Amino acid sequence: MVHLRRASFGLAALVLSIGLTGCSMDSVIWGPDGAGVIQTTEELIDAMAGGSPTDLICADSEAELGGPIDWLGLSAGEPEQFSAEYWEEQAPLDPQWNINLEGPPEGLTPGSTFPGDVFYRETEDGLCVIDIAWSTLVAEG
Repeated sequence: MVHLRRASFGLAALVLSIGLTGCSMDSVIWGPDGAGVIQTTEELIDAMAGGSPTDLICADSEAELGGPIDWLGLSAGEPEQFSAEYWEEQAPLDPQWNINLEGPPEGLTPGSTFPGDVFYRETEDGLCVIDIAWSTLVAEG
């Protein structure tokens, strides 16, 4: 019981310190760079799902963006610094970050594709999308 009480106080202190310093929980977990990737991804999802033009796409990007319906219901997942060992196809594009997208759009059936991972390049103006890897739904449930 004492451990539970200490954990509760520790959690409360963490939440209070985050609130007082203006840090987001994403910043605490992923650091300021990772939190920026998450925020940029949420902006991208909102723009794409709304069918709005966005300046988040790199000028030399040839990424398949899909349509608004492809982005509905998605949210930013976990940001990672890019690893060419895992993402060999994207390595020539020189991304610095990638992030998975969570919550495939509703109404998908096995064989349907949806945006699964977004790859970002860092520029003087911030992050821009250099590629998007599409995932295929294998089974429902």
